[in-house]
Amino acid sequence: MSVTEIAPWLANSHWPTAPIRLVARLGSGHTPSRSKPEYWQDCTIPWITLADVWQLRSNQVDVITETKEKISKLGEGNSAAVRHPAGTVILSRTASVGFSAIMGEAMATSQDFVTWTCGPRLDPRFLLHALRAMAPDLKRIAAGSTHKTIYMPDVEKLRVPLPSLVEQRRIVEFLDVETTRLDELTRARSDQLDALGERSFASVSETLIPGTLTQSLGKYPYPWLPAMPKDTRLTRLGYVCRLQNGVTVDEGRARTDSDVTRPYLRVANVQAGHLALDSIAEITVPKHVAKRSTLRAGDVLMTEGGDLDKLGRGTVWRGELANCLHQNHVFALRPELDKLDPDYLALMTQTVHGRFYFESTGTKTTNLASTNSGKILSFPVPLPNLQRQQDLVRRVQEQQESAREAYQVLTRQSALLAERRQALITAAVTGQLDITTARGVEAP
Repeated sequence: MSVTEIAPWLANSHWPTAPIRLVARLGSGHTPSRSKPEYWQDCTIPWITLADVWQLRSNQVDVITETKEKISKLGEGNSAAVRHPAGTVILSRTASVGFSAIMGEAMATSQDFVTWTCGPRLDPRFLLHALRAMAPDLKRIAAGSTHKTIYMPDVEKLRVPLPSLVEQRRIVEFLDVETTRLDELTRARSDQLDALGERSFASVSETLIPGTLTQSLGKYPYPWLPAMPKDTRLTRLGYVCRLQNGVTVDEGRARTDSDVTRPYLRVANVQAGHLALDSIAEITVPKHVAKRSTLRAGDVLMTEGGDLDKLGRGTVWRGELANCLHQNHVFALRPELDKLDPDYLALMTQTVHGRFYFESTGTKTTNLASTNSGKILSFPVPLPNLQRQQDLVRRVQEQQESAREAYQVLTRQSALLAERRQALITAAVTGQLDITTARGVEAP
């Protein structure tokens, strides 16, 4: 792959470009044998692995000073691991591709990284900015079916614009100031999005169950609930709703003449508050099985397991696919429509009451949680009359529409800030942006 295929924008550089390996020593890393316990004792050497990429994803950490793992001198001496000096620039090239930083002290890396120790013609901070300008291109050229990888022949072809060292440092100082300003704006938008989510959650709770956030009674068995209005009774869900189980996949089952092939929903299709229908599987089952597991418009879908904070969140099925079935790990709740509005039930699962109930009754493992049909049908639903339920749903939907509009604006602003940051770095390191006129910086 040629350099223009890897990073086409380098062809527009106002500065001459050079292969990075000619102005910086190219290196990599290794993992000492895990089968040798003695290699993993008395570990004192910082060792950068893919477990450390989380620090780099925002591109707001320039210098890496801490690593999740360390290796020992014995492990280093009996492997191809190499300790690189402080100031070495790293680039992730496997799985999480294209993330870069500068070593804050002498460190080793796993084989998932390449390193450049800069010579006298290249400032490490300038190289860091150049690599971040290349990040979208590096992700594009990564190959591999299991884990995307930038192979070493392509790494060796990477080039960097090469203005004078003085100019490199001026560009770095300019970009440090400008990217910091953009990053502060990005963090502000992120904080606003978090606050918007919290406000939306609170408004659903307070609209459906007034007093939830400020007037909880602390009474067993639901201490988070406030006093119920006189026209609202706390009703076990199973009294006003039927639960339908889904299809169990049986790969070894013999086909019959009565089989039918239908679309069916998996756990991945049922998200918190919405459905993800971009990828729908099909399943072939006997006709009588399909009949008892077919979804109807107005069913409220819940998953059996998942992240604890998403457990029990309901989503209304509106007949998006004809004759659609559902997996046995997805429950379909069918309300008695003269007593319980489906949208009201779905929203109730998203309140503080819904969250506390399913989190407190769920079966928890290290990272996941699960519920079952009995716990779902035991969910206590504050149940006013049907007209009142529908009025409350309309109020919440109006609030959510306003929140969605604000969310779209903030998300778009965040995307534009990211685009601006990327374009600014690219233009500055290639000399297409005159940083003297951009910020009134005096030329040397």
